[in-house]
Amino acid sequence: MIQRHILVFFISLLVSSFSFAQLAQDSITQKATDSIQPKTEKHGLRIGVDLSKPIISFIDEDSKGLEILADYRIYKNYYVAAEFGTVDKTTDEDYMNFTTKGSFFKIGANINLYKNWKGMSNEIFLGVRYGFSFFDQTINSYTPNIEGTYFEELEKTPDTKLNDLTSSWFEFVVGLKVETYNNLYLGASLSINKMINTKEPDNFQNLFVPGFNNVSLNNIGVSFNYSISYLIPNVKKSK
Repeated sequence: MIQRHILVFFISLLVSSFSFAQLAQDSITQKATDSIQPKTEKHGLRIGVDLSKPIISFIDEDSKGLEILADYRIYKNYYVAAEFGTVDKTTDEDYMNFTTKGSFFKIGANINLYKNWKGMSNEIFLGVRYGFSFFDQTINSYTPNIEGTYFEELEKTPDTKLNDLTSSWFEFVVGLKVETYNNLYLGASLSINKMINTKEPDNFQNLFVPGFNNVSLNNIGVSFNYSISYLIPNVKKSK
């Protein structure tokens, strides 16, 4: 519920910023449009952080995390992108309470579908990622299988630590980035994740994986982020 309210707030903020950027562009005079100067576009490393994780950490003491984002334009509207983060989260299910600690890394590419006007550098993008996570699980408490409860009986004791777990997955990403000030961007993205491999101990399913988030019965997950990032320009290419 907290994440849903945060999602609505940030999407509203980003849509407003995008609309403002469009209105500002409409004010460019015809003289500037007809200028014989060659068009240029920004090019360089953009690096930032996911804003949602520290906000959720502030609201929910059982969830702590940090995610760093980066992308680099390699050709026209094509970007390489990467994310790295850490997670420390306690999950309270109906029959189980467990803590997940670990890190994740994602690498992939984006294609920008938005056609910028002169002087603009915004994005509406589609992307793909390969994600990998390494983590530990600690079972804080559980209820054994009694009269057909969901989980199979666990031959574990409370505070059991399950170490050296790993998972990997593919992601399909859709998002946007809006330049609000010179070289400063606000962004949001939504990812649909499909688990391809996961290492689990006997009698325990990885219900939460860093970077993937909650794992459904069919190994599908959803994740999102709201980012603030800064472009470090090194070249301006002719458009």
